[in-house]
Amino acid sequence: MTEPDEATPTQADSAFDTSGSPSRPVTSSQTAPHEDLERQLRRHARRPFAKPIAAYNREAFDRVATQLASTERPLILDSGCGTGDSSRLLAYRHPDHWVVGVDRSADRLSRQRTDTPANCLLVRADLVDFWRLAHEHGWRPARHYLLYPNPEPKPRHLKRRFHAHPVFPAFVALGGRIESRSNWRIYLEELAQALAFHGRACHIESVPADEPAMTLFERKYQASGQSLWRLISID
Repeated sequence: MTEPDEATPTQADSAFDTSGSPSRPVTSSQTAPHEDLERQLRRHARRPFAKPIAAYNREAFDRVATQLASTERPLILDSGCGTGDSSRLLAYRHPDHWVVGVDRSADRLSRQRTDTPANCLLVRADLVDFWRLAHEHGWRPARHYLLYPNPEPKPRHLKRRFHAHPVFPAFVALGGRIESRSNWRIYLEELAQALAFHGRACHIESVPADEPAMTLFERKYQASGQSLWRLISID
């Protein structure tokens, strides 16, 4: 039997709901890391991801690469940046770095403000292609943030999670300090397992409730009284 095509990892549109409605906690029949994750990791390590890169993603990458080449600075990637709030925050915190925020939604990226720092570049692209292009061109970000992961909590949707997708080896190969956040701890436990498979040590910790939110989804989760965790992996 032929296995289905790999699903493209998604980002949670609900994280960008600014209606003021409470954010519901993640519910799932899965109570531990998925039993099939290890098999997926071994499979993807054996067979490189060879899906053709879309022309619009290559064009978007080339535009950003040209801008980065104008000034030599360390790089921070904010993958799945949504409306770019987190990218702007990171750019203000690290004024001597380039901060590149990537999201595939033109609508989310259109919600720009006038306070975007000059060292912050926001680009519309699919991460599955953007990560591979960055790896092919030798990018080595100092920090890499994945702050808007969609947990896809139904067990049958494992392949939609970034760490179970065949692009994950390219994500790891970029290196740098990795930070990911989620209100579903199991998602981060799986990410930790996937990073360990590739030789990356990491730890998971609670985000203090009084720590300023980096993203819209964090603000919603805090307002709903939900716990938030972060995974940190030092290269």
